[in-house]
Amino acid sequence: SGSAAGAAAGGAARSYTVKSGDTLSKIAKQMYGDAAQWKKIHEANRSKIPNPDLIHPGDELTIPQ
Repeated sequence: SGSAAGAAAGGAARSYTVKSGDTLSKIAKQMYGDAAQWKKIHEANRSKIPNPDLIHPGDELTIPQ
């Protein structure tokens, strides 16, 4: 798999809308089956979420493949 930027440009990425109570780890567990993959989500959304501990309901995140 290529870089997160490459995945987003290729249209392979999915999007996810943050819900109340979500964390990047929870989203990673749901999307990849592995909470440790939260860093991949953070990298792909760094412009939207500079602090990985602060995500807000309604935020639209890119989920790289």
